[in-house]
Amino acid sequence: MTDFTPTERSRVKRLHKRAHYDHDTVHRLIDEIGTGSVGYVIDGHPHVTPTLVWREGDKVYWHGSSASRMLRQVKTGIPVSLNVFHLDGLVLARSGFHSSVNYRSATLFGTAEVVEGSDEQEASLKAFLERFVPGHWDTLRPVNSQEIKATTIVAMTIEEASAKIRTGHCEDDEEDYELDIWAGIIPVHTVIGEPEDDPRLKAGVARPDHLKTIKFG
Repeated sequence: MTDFTPTERSRVKRLHKRAHYDHDTVHRLIDEIGTGSVGYVIDGHPHVTPTLVWREGDKVYWHGSSASRMLRQVKTGIPVSLNVFHLDGLVLARSGFHSSVNYRSATLFGTAEVVEGSDEQEASLKAFLERFVPGHWDTLRPVNSQEIKATTIVAMTIEEASAKIRTGHCEDDEEDYELDIWAGIIPVHTVIGEPEDDPRLKAGVARPDHLKTIKFG
């Protein structure tokens, strides 16, 4: 698979050694992170909307209420930028200037369009839930037509993308390594906790086994 070709809008301008333009890295970050912020323009004003995202091939998807102003706007197709970002650690140096963070991020560009047709919408909703809780969709009651009507699914083919990743320790000024100042990394992790039963859970309903295998990333 070829790399994304960077242009003026997608090329990483600063610290370009951290940039990645290959499909595998970009796709992996979308799959691992799962949360994103969608940037777009409505009536000449910029907007950013946080959302959950999932990927199928070279398309990314997100969803929301049909009453959403942003989702209504994309019915005719609008250019958007989507960013996924995960904080992996606080990098503490011997100076404030060289302190940093470890992170993984990807910025995507494309045209957002609404997924049409109830069968396609339902398939996308299933893919969305299965992305985060594998095996759960088939345990639920079937989705009804009113729920489908109230939900908008958006798809965007990734036209351009760049990833930016920082790992490792700080890079202090050489003379600062002799200072009596602690330096290092404080890792940051997102973890999946133990499931908590709904207080109105029907007596005798057991927790399904597939909830034991949920992983983040």
